[in-house]
Amino acid sequence: MAEAQPQGTGRQDPGKAAGGRSAQLAHTGLRPGWTTGACATAASTAAYTALLGGEFPDPVTITLPKGQTPSFALAVEELAPGRTAAMAGVVKDAGDDPDVTHGALVRATVRPLPAGSGVVFRAGPGVGTVTRPGLPLDVGEPAVNPVPRQMMREHLARVAERYGGAGAAADVEVEISVDHGEEIARSTWNPRLGILGGLSILGTTGIVVPYSCSAWIDSIRRGVDVARAAGRRHVAGCTGSTSEKVAVALHHLPEDALLDMGDFAGAVLKYIRRHPVERLTICGGFAKLSKLAAGHLDLHSARSQVDKGFLAELARRGGADEALARAVAEANTGLAALQLCAAADVPLGDLVAATARDESLAVLRGAPVAVDVICIDRAGMVVGRAEPRGPGDARQPGPLR
Repeated sequence: MAEAQPQGTGRQDPGKAAGGRSAQLAHTGLRPGWTTGACATAASTAAYTALLGGEFPDPVTITLPKGQTPSFALAVEELAPGRTAAMAGVVKDAGDDPDVTHGALVRATVRPLPAGSGVVFRAGPGVGTVTRPGLPLDVGEPAVNPVPRQMMREHLARVAERYGGAGAAADVEVEISVDHGEEIARSTWNPRLGILGGLSILGTTGIVVPYSCSAWIDSIRRGVDVARAAGRRHVAGCTGSTSEKVAVALHHLPEDALLDMGDFAGAVLKYIRRHPVERLTICGGFAKLSKLAAGHLDLHSARSQVDKGFLAELARRGGADEALARAVAEANTGLAALQLCAAADVPLGDLVAATARDESLAVLRGAPVAVDVICIDRAGMVVGRAEPRGPGDARQPGPLR
């Protein structure tokens, strides 16, 4: 089957990348791939182009949120008689990442709707439906996440304008399906999260960053070395591109002070313990950092899970009554627990940040490093912060066990 052709991935030349996220990726020597969201965007763009123009573009080029312009070969295409529907499919190439969806065929079927309908998303075979609260989508919605939805809307609007002139709108139903997606989803956490019937269409940047534990940890160490050699006294370990943006906005850090921590919090802390900097900011999603607060140093979903019982104990520490604590313990996701506490004015985000900071200081074992922590939600909004604290500062009540 045809695979996406990697063009415009935005990777820097390893010889030119001095530090930061791009340098880490280049240093690993691993090939990045494409998210299911990028594949769905390419497939829906090709299908809508055929619906309006009669021909499928192949390859089809899209623009990712950071400006990269990859091109994707079509694996399947079909235009219904009378142009009542068009379907295109792209095979997902996850690069060197051990992604369970690598090689999956992502299809988009586009059908016209009455003027003013906008873009309506449907879950086709192999794409799940949200059945429980606590996710960034309403119950009953197809499991096509917000960023891929926005990517598709933007690309479909461009196609509409290309064929209908300035101001033309895309009024279509977009059905996303994944061949054998329901079977593949059994190897993910979707069923436990209440996403039933198949996979989620995911991605915030469109690019799958490959993770080899040894290569990525080595790249983290290189990032620390580069920052120290450049005289940086403040570095930030970030779980992804969204948290990196938040750290830069709040602390105005240069690129070579940014460490793409990913899931490897322990690798950052242990290396900085041996090679200290004056200040370390840890910034990441609330759910991931709740794992760090609970004592996990590997934050990958396959190796650690959000402990809602632990969050319930933190909520009690923050003033939650027993009814709220029980609701937190029974919440579907960490986000749902956070929302419950926010509604009751219980600062769960701040409590997670403070506990993650103290856990980090414990791993640093007295190294002369001050640590602060920033928790964000999926939209990049700050939902919890802990101010800098070093080894000589008095500690709050320690992490819960």
